[in-house]
Amino acid sequence: VCEGDAIEVKVYNELLNSEGTSVHWHGLLQKGTPHMDGISLITQCPITTRSSFTYRFKALDPGTHYWHAHSGMQRADGMYGAIVVRQPASRDPHFALYDHDLSDHVIIVTDWTPRMTLPDFLDHHHDDAKPFPPQILINGMGAYAEFKSGSNTIFTPRASFTVEGGKRYRFRVISNALSMCPMQISVDGHNLTVIASDGSPFQPVEVDSFDILNGERYDFVLHANQTAELKNFWIRVRGQIMCRFTKAHQVALLRYAGAPDVDPPEPTDWGGVLLNPWNSAASDNEIDITRMRTVVPDADDSDLTSEPDKQFYFGMDYYQVDSYVVNHPEYYPLYVVDSTKRSYPTQMNRISSRLPASPPLSQYKDTSQSEYCNEFTVQKDCARDWCSCIHKVNVSLGELVELVFVDEGVLREANHPIHLHGFKFRVVAMGKLNTSTSVAQVKALDKLGKINRTRSGAPHKDSVTVPDGGYTVLRFRADNPGMWFVHCHITAHTTNGMDIIIQVGHPSEFPKTPKNFPRCGSWNDDFEDENDDENNNQPILFQCLTPGDNYGNRARTLPGYILVAVGVISIMLGLPSITLLGE
Repeated sequence: VCEGDAIEVKVYNELLNSEGTSVHWHGLLQKGTPHMDGISLITQCPITTRSSFTYRFKALDPGTHYWHAHSGMQRADGMYGAIVVRQPASRDPHFALYDHDLSDHVIIVTDWTPRMTLPDFLDHHHDDAKPFPPQILINGMGAYAEFKSGSNTIFTPRASFTVEGGKRYRFRVISNALSMCPMQISVDGHNLTVIASDGSPFQPVEVDSFDILNGERYDFVLHANQTAELKNFWIRVRGQIMCRFTKAHQVALLRYAGAPDVDPPEPTDWGGVLLNPWNSAASDNEIDITRMRTVVPDADDSDLTSEPDKQFYFGMDYYQVDSYVVNHPEYYPLYVVDSTKRSYPTQMNRISSRLPASPPLSQYKDTSQSEYCNEFTVQKDCARDWCSCIHKVNVSLGELVELVFVDEGVLREANHPIHLHGFKFRVVAMGKLNTSTSVAQVKALDKLGKINRTRSGAPHKDSVTVPDGGYTVLRFRADNPGMWFVHCHITAHTTNGMDIIIQVGHPSEFPKTPKNFPRCGSWNDDFEDENDDENNNQPILFQCLTPGDNYGNRARTLPGYILVAVGVISIMLGLPSITLLGE
């Protein structure tokens, strides 16, 4: 689509298992249209089976983005795709760096398992199944299944991308990673000039490869200058952390127009300069994202030099408490489970967030304030007992907000890619301290002035890694009122509650809820008294009869008496029974 376009998408839910759904437009900030953000039970009700929902919003945020389901495990099972917002050449600071920007050169990478995700999720949390994806897909394709045709071995097809020698091409890469699987991207025989991340441009940097984590997007320019011998090259994707255990990887073909239709030779190595390392300290050969410098037009650096109005620290990790999701302190406590099979809850500030019964953006008063909590209001010792609530913090409209995420890294080597809805943040600091750390330690370092923040040109993003045993510091101006989700973009971690809602502004400052917007929630009213006059005045055309009913009392209208009489006569005469179907 083009910058400024009006977008309308009608989603029909035809899932056969009665599962609700919703669609999130990842990277589109929905400024003025928060009800279109697509988060089940936060910005809208789930789209129920056999119903539809129409999303309407403006494409105000240029760059590489993607859409995906934001309910259950649906994103993991294929409900995702690219959405690219193009802008005029006059507004693209990197337009002169490339000759072509083709839809065919959008790349979506994802880790993949051969069966549906929910059984894998359950096996991992209630048995000893290992959540290690065996494969990576590029645009849904990859050599995996093997077939025989005579003496030939044939695999399922790989993705391919065609270039013309001497031309420069803009490639857009999107990570739909589901598990803890950072992916390293490279192209044999070519350097990559990386020019943007999460739709926001920065000063170009030439690298040999880059890491991309769940929800991130990176744009690079490839100069097709390998023309001395016309041949093809591999585009490589290598999985890490969980994907490393299964050696999950994939290749696609960079096909030079006119080159022989043969596969390239095997690769050399993964050396050289790496952008966006996922779990190591920055160095000359490993460049973290904080060293990028924004070239977003009209970027305001005053937010980088001012003192924040609100600052929040969020500690993240696996914590050793009895989560009621998979354990019970009395009947099935964590300590009786074999240590190799234990499933620890993933939390923020030792709180497992849960969703409300109705979306607070459109039905704010339907959720009791007592159901919300955060580290300042929770009533239990969360280091000892499992804490769960609708995790929420409040900021006033227009405030400068700083978020400090700390991956405490106590139990295992991990990584938590964080995604913020509704805003582009500035990445002002990032650091790995050790194999583990704590919020208290990071606060102490910060108080001593040992966390150095970028004061000029910090890059804009909406998804970012938090190093294991380290921290990432983000800033944004809270100028978009609504209920905005912040969460780890690993599917199982979000499902288990590693998320929080940031309420920006008072509900009176939220954009008006669209007319006839769907409502949902709990129904707690008492049943009406059967002697209620209004109830008795309603005609009863169908009455459910069960053994022991007083048929005369239940069939209180003429149609009711007729139905009973017909049924009794049928039984007496031995006729086939009559089945009445009605709502």
